[in-house]
Amino acid sequence: MPNLKKYISQIIPALVSLAFLAAGLSKLAGAEMMVQTFDTLGFGQWFRYLTGLVEISAVILLWLPGKRAWGAALLVATMVGAVASHFLIIGPSAMPATVLGLLSALILYQNRDQLQL
Repeated sequence: MPNLKKYISQIIPALVSLAFLAAGLSKLAGAEMMVQTFDTLGFGQWFRYLTGLVEISAVILLWLPGKRAWGAALLVATMVGAVASHFLIIGPSAMPATVLGLLSALILYQNRDQLQL
């Protein structure tokens, strides 16, 4: 059973990394869906670029020794904003952001000892 825990503690960050890397790159590349989503939010396209950079930076932190909790914390904060945006402005499906936020929160919890200053 200990090996299963070890594998899960690596598989979840890998899946989360792939999802956020794809999302961040699509924001930076100006994918039409992302442009429209951020137009709907009304903050301007600079916020799309900022969000993409935060997501990619957080993915990098997930794989730096001793920084996984910080990367996960950035992703949790980003997904809190995404879920709120879906509920308050964008519309129907906050489920993907919720799932990614919960998985990021799990990574944060598993690595909470790294947050000691």
